[in-house]
Amino acid sequence: MSEERKQFETEAIRTQIERSEFLEHTSPIYLTSSFVFEDAEDMRASFTEEKERNIYSRFSNPNTTEFVDKICKMEEAESGYAFATGMAAVFSTFAALLKSGDHIVSARSVFGSTHALFMNYFPKWNITTSYFDVNKPETIESFITPNTKILYAETPTNPAVDIIDLELLGNIAKKHNLILVIDNCFATPYLQQPIKFGAHLVIHSATKLIDGQGRVLGGITVGNADLIREIYLFSRNTGPALSPFNAWILSKSLETLAVRVDKHCDNALKVAEFLESHSNVNWVKYPFLKSHPQYEVAKKQMKLGGNIVAFEVKGGIDGGRKFLNAIKMCSLAANLGDTRTIVTHPSSTTHSKLSEADRLQVSITDGLVRISVGLEHIDDIIADLKQALEH
Repeated sequence: MSEERKQFETEAIRTQIERSEFLEHTSPIYLTSSFVFEDAEDMRASFTEEKERNIYSRFSNPNTTEFVDKICKMEEAESGYAFATGMAAVFSTFAALLKSGDHIVSARSVFGSTHALFMNYFPKWNITTSYFDVNKPETIESFITPNTKILYAETPTNPAVDIIDLELLGNIAKKHNLILVIDNCFATPYLQQPIKFGAHLVIHSATKLIDGQGRVLGGITVGNADLIREIYLFSRNTGPALSPFNAWILSKSLETLAVRVDKHCDNALKVAEFLESHSNVNWVKYPFLKSHPQYEVAKKQMKLGGNIVAFEVKGGIDGGRKFLNAIKMCSLAANLGDTRTIVTHPSSTTHSKLSEADRLQVSITDGLVRISVGLEHIDDIIADLKQALEH
């Protein structure tokens, strides 16, 4: 077969480690902590990295290698490293590349645990962060200092699904010689490839849509080979590696990513259109709704709109709670990107410890509800949301 680059779906299915003498059709699970050497010279050459091979599963494993190779092809990245969780990927990426005195410029709308790293932990090592408003990208350069090393953003954002212009971020990073790091979790490599717009590194919580079935935890960072080398050296010593079993699960999950995400997006758009027409809803935000403030940017950098819909139910915090209590079929859970539709009310749950003013800074109003639209029949999803809204 030709070695030319194949289509996304084909790469996801046909990229695999070499078959063993048993000629298995699908890759086996390599549940081993370590690997043996042929002789002393083989062992010496392996540890000095004159020979590229598996030594210890904290460093590499055939299953993690296959998973990383697939994501690299999907993101058009040079190299990558797989982690036990998405947050292990976030922390290790920053910790490997930053030193005391460095500065981060980040979008204000980031995952809660990422915010905790920036505000509670990195300052202990004299690493500081400045936030820019995702709806005021023209202000980004005003936060850049001589000590700024990383420009960071999630797009679409969590939970309000704002869109940040990746091309703009790429141009700013290039102009100021910054490392552009993008959390691509909500979009997946199928819908968006930030490296095409100038990103140096791309991070995923593979726990979400990449797994897609709520089974395992995982994370991955891919991108520039020199930067990944630093992340690899940090990680092989600190130990946040992805397990072989979870890597095998995630690699298999990638084989159905495109067909799953297509359906997720189709369902999500229909949910958004339904919500936009309901009298008990103040507003709806979904990247591929024409009413979304960054609709044109979303169309430029995303293939489809993703599976997350944000909307504001009337009645504020009490209205949000009543809506959740009235849900019958959809799940109330702390995950997203599952086959099952999941509903959350950030103001009374995940972001309840923030003041109203702090929540509004990241577009979280009292009545904001986030829906991770699943793969159930669309009529059943809408029926559940409709009866809950009528409460």
